[in-house]
Parts: sequence; C-alpha cells; structure tokens
Amino acid sequence: MKASRLLILAAAAVLVTGAPALAFHDGGVAYCNGCHTMHNSSNGQPMNFNATGTGPGLPVGQGYPDLLLFANKSDTCLRCHGTNTASYGVWSADPAAPNVARANRGAGDFVFLQEDNINDGRGGATNPILGHAAGHSVVSGIKNTVADPVLTTSPGGTFPAAGLACTSCHDPHGTSSYRLLYQDGQRVDTALYTSTIVAEGIALSTTVGESPTNHNAYRSGYSGWCGTCHGNFHQRSSNLIHPSGEPLGSDIATVYNLYNGTTDCIANPPAGGLPCGSGVTATAYLPQVPFEDAATTTTSTAGPTSDSRVACMSCHRAHASSAPNAGRWDFNILGMAADGVNSGSYRIPNPYDGGQRSLCNKCHSKDEFDHPEDFTP
Repeated sequence: MKASRLLILAAAAVLVTGAPALAFHDGGVAYCNGCHTMHNSSNGQPMNFNATGTGPGLPVGQGYPDLLLFANKSDTCLRCHGTNTASYGVWSADPAAPNVARANRGAGDFVFLQEDNINDGRGGATNPILGHAAGHSVVSGIKNTVADPVLTTSPGGTFPAAGLACTSCHDPHGTSSYRLLYQDGQRVDTALYTSTIVAEGIALSTTVGESPTNHNAYRSGYSGWCGTCHGNFHQRSSNLIHPSGEPLGSDIATVYNLYNGTTDCIANPPAGGLPCGSGVTATAYLPQVPFEDAATTTTSTAGPTSDSRVACMSCHRAHASSAPNAGRWDFNILGMAADGVNSGSYRIPNPYDGGQRSLCNKCHSKDEFDHPEDFTP
C-alpha cells in the first residue's frame, strides 16, 4: 500500500508541475472507465457500442462481458489502436497500401488479415490463401475478422483460436515488460507465460520501416515466451524442428556476417574455407532477419557473434505480414522479386537487388552457385 501511495503522489506531482500528460497505458494500469463501464451508461447514454463504434449495439442494461465498452477485448483495444494514422495504431486502412512504416517494422500490421489472397507460391493466382493465414487472427467485430477457420488451436500448442485477442499477449492492466507483454508467471486463459521479453523498440512515430541503423533491439526471452502457445515448435520439445532460442554458433554467425545478398554471394563464392559473400561483421546486421543478443541496441549495425541466438522473430512478425504465417519474407517463393506477383498483395520490400533469393540464405547461404536469371520473374 505504501508503494501505491508513492506512485499516486508521484503522478500528482507531475500534474502540479505542468509536465506533459502521461499516455493512456504509461505507468501501468490505465484509468478504468477508458475500457469499462460500471453501470453500462455514461451521462444517461448506453455504453454498449456496436461493431463500428458509432452507437449502441445492445438494449440498455445488457452490457458486454467484463463490463467492457465494446463487444470483446480486441474491439476495446482497437477503438484506439485500430486507427490507420495514429503512431500507436496497429491496423492500416488498406492491405494493398498499408502504412509502410507499420508493415515493415516490429510486429507488422494486422490489416493483412483482411487480404483476399497472400499466396505468391505455385498456383497462387488461382489457389488463394486468405488473409487469416497472414498472422495472429484476432477476433474483431470492428474489423470484421473471425477466428482462423483452419488452425483452430495455436500451431504447436492448444490455445483456442476462438479466444485469440489483443489481450492474449498484451496486459492492458500494466506490466513492466516490453510493450505490456505478459511476464513470467502470468496466466491468460489456458496459457501460462514462462518467460519475460527484454527488448527496446524504435519510436512508434517513425515514418519509415526498419533500417540497419534504426530497428528494434531484441535482447532475450522471445522463443520461450512464444513457446507459451507454440511450444512444440520450440527448443526442448524433442521434435525435429528449426532451432529457436539457441546460440547461432560460429558457423552460422560467420555465414550471416559475410552474406550480403545473392548477387554478391555469386560474385564472391566460397574461398579459403569461408562461406560466400563480401560482408563484414561491423555492418552485417539486417533488420529483416534480426537475431537476439543482450548487447544489441536500436542503432546496432554489427552482425551476430556465436553466442547470439535465433528466435521466433528472426523469421516472423508478431502481428501479421503479407506473407503466410506472418513471415518476414515469403517462405514459399523462389526469389524476392516474386513477392506480390501472383497474389497482387503488398510486396514486402527487398533489402537487396532483383536477383535476391529467399532471406533464409542470410543464415544458410545456399545460393552461392545460383544464376539469378533462373528465378527472377
């Protein structure tokens, strides 16, 4: 109780001194009636809004679960975070023309859940993959998105898709963890988180995507944290899976640091026992293929060491992308130039030239003897 009083006094001091007002979630718990209504009314008006947020959706007295102002948890969040223009928005207006900064930075953009096709692989034009496969399919009446109809539980786990909401990952009542993400020991529905993410993000007001000198800094915790719901895809699961949360080792770190794109790799084939490429460690960092390291910062340009770790976010974005499975690049196409061609979806920016193969090669370098003309559309 004493600590709570100190926090209240500190907040009061800020107000008295005329300092800038805190943002809604700053300092932890936001003000309660920002999300809840105790009596389903305010100034004599019902607070149970419809899906569009323009007016009452239920008869007066029939409020929503948990005394929320909107029909579900995600809609309560998206009435503020669903905006296209605000720096704290997570949902652009048009999947074909998203907010470029949001689509190419950090967690990505939920708007791709509304795409009619994200399949740029074989038969992509006639065999569409719907937007529900673009990432975490949060259920929202405001955005007209429903639970994933194919993956009814989390891949590699048992979390129910029908219950997926913004608050499945973020704690609206406050936590000291990065982006209000749940911390070790917190339970949400059937999920018990057993890790805390340590990271630093670039400014939300940034108007461009990530760059080698301005990017999120992933320090620790991601794979164990994501494993809360996707555990069979993660280390210690005893399954034959891609490693995650594990050190890269000297071999992979060397590949990452030397690799500077397919064209450069072909021009500088393996020599002297080293992989292909002319890259140097000091400038090897590629924000499209990040790694986890306790020493990284938002302006770090150096590539990994053998102790740096591969993690879920090395290949995926947490919200959604215009590639299946929230991929940072499309895993189903031969070259980056093919992105968006078959599907007509938003083209994920290519960090190299038109002859670039999959960005899996940043760590695995399997294109040293390729010919770019063989896979450029």
